[in-house]
Amino acid sequence: MRAPLTDSFPYGQPLQPGLPGQPWMPREPGRPGPPGEPFRPGPSPRPSAPPTYPVVPPSRGWIDSSDWPGQVFKRLLERRIVLASGCLDGEAATAACAQLLTLDAEGDQPIRLELQGLDAELPAALTVMGVLDTVRVPVLGYVAGRLGGPALGVLAACGHRRAYPNAVFALAEPRMNLGGTVTEVTAQEEQARSMAETLYVRLAEVTGRPVDEIRRDARRGRFLTAADAVAYGLVEGQAEPR
Repeated sequence: MRAPLTDSFPYGQPLQPGLPGQPWMPREPGRPGPPGEPFRPGPSPRPSAPPTYPVVPPSRGWIDSSDWPGQVFKRLLERRIVLASGCLDGEAATAACAQLLTLDAEGDQPIRLELQGLDAELPAALTVMGVLDTVRVPVLGYVAGRLGGPALGVLAACGHRRAYPNAVFALAEPRMNLGGTVTEVTAQEEQARSMAETLYVRLAEVTGRPVDEIRRDARRGRFLTAADAVAYGLVEGQAEPR
């Protein structure tokens, strides 16, 4: 009687598939096995760790970024600097006058008035000019960007005037919005004509030019660079490095 095939091998070791007469031996995953055995893929390589970078703390200019304009104006006022930019209307003129009067009452040092890209309504400009005429301390006016129309009167009311190299001066007639009845419009026109004449007279006093020349240059919209403004008499010179 023939003995069973499994009696010829050690107990517990099955035949290796594809190789008759040899016991099955475990192999490492990823290596090819004997013929007839299916391929077993090895484990996927571990991804390399991402590069590490030094942690840089964020830089912050202001403690509370939500109120940075107020903090900037506060720091400027502490250095006796008043900044006027954009359109000078009635509300902005009130704020500028309040700052000028506060600095005038707090000390005897000069006030620096920064006029940066400023345009103005005629009544608002005359309001600031009236306050500048009454403060006790000297006011130094500095111009940056475009300064046009009635805003030139604010500059003319400063005791000393300087221009940054990029300053542009635009002589132009004031713009007025009139409305109402015929009688009211006529009265407003007379008032606007009187206020414009006050502006032209102030510019003529500062520049030493006839009022008719100032009025003519405003009607034709004359532009002046910083160097032209010095020759015209609007400013005394260009701003120098501090």
